[in-house]
Amino acid sequence: MLLETKAAPAGVERLFARSGDVIDAFAQVLIDAKVRAAVTVARGSSDHAASHLNYLLMSRMGLLVTSLPPSVITLHHAPINVEGLAALSFSQSGQSPDLVQTMSALAARGAVTAAFVNDTYSPLAKASHHVIDLQAGAEQSVAATKSFIAQLAAGLRLYAAWANDGDLRAALPSFPETLAVAAEGDWSPAVEALRDADRLFVIGRGASLAIAAEMALKFKEVCGIQAEAFSAAEVKHGPMALIEAGYPVLVLAPRGPGQAELVALAEDLRGRGARVLLAAASSQSRAELPVVSATHDVLDTVSIVQSFYPMVESLARARGHDPDRPPHLNKVTKTT
Repeated sequence: MLLETKAAPAGVERLFARSGDVIDAFAQVLIDAKVRAAVTVARGSSDHAASHLNYLLMSRMGLLVTSLPPSVITLHHAPINVEGLAALSFSQSGQSPDLVQTMSALAARGAVTAAFVNDTYSPLAKASHHVIDLQAGAEQSVAATKSFIAQLAAGLRLYAAWANDGDLRAALPSFPETLAVAAEGDWSPAVEALRDADRLFVIGRGASLAIAAEMALKFKEVCGIQAEAFSAAEVKHGPMALIEAGYPVLVLAPRGPGQAELVALAEDLRGRGARVLLAAASSQSRAELPVVSATHDVLDTVSIVQSFYPMVESLARARGHDPDRPPHLNKVTKTT
């Protein structure tokens, strides 16, 4: 897991070099097709990467996007109206039957379909009109890391081309260098704070909520911590009742319109006695976990997860777990 985490920046550089033009060409297909809405089809970490893209497409392009539960197709055989619809699937292996069946059905009905996969010969790739090779290389760790970061990067490249966001397009070539710095970030305070934790909130908002969900998943699968992700706007609607003295909370506050609210929430939680770990740029004086700022603020969420992965691997070992062999899990999960 650690080796693959550290390999993520090189993987993103490879993705941009080898698949960047393919992503740009697919974005032009979407533009020419006058796509009016989109669905994403994914499971687990891949669904978190899809959610990250969803938020960018909705908040910055005004495009309606939803995460489509595969069971809508596989169990209910729902007659989805695909007029003007794009279907984007995300998967490391491309092996899960429910994803394949869903994309096959949507493609057959006339949706514009694409698979973002790490195996271009997989069933999911064959079921889709367009295929984006994530270029992450073989991933052996059960807990996905470099493939997840590659999915985030591919989504960012797609959004930049589809929206014709010149500022983001200009920032992407140097982003692997930012990730390489972030991979060496010192998040050791989280290891000390969470060594004996049995539960945890991870809080984000906007695009960072998808990153919070990914972090909560990793806390569960490699550390055995019952971690739950919440939006800063939702945590006050019930979950706040669980906060007591020493309750651990990780707050993600990247740059952007939600940062001030997230920092204020961290202070409020401290006032309630929570053990808060704030992930923010060093300009935030009470940030325990440094965020390496990229040349565009929308990239900071990816920088955060790049710093998180080495920490959670170290935390797992500190708690007596083997992060490379999480119990009851396999690398490829085939759901129906």
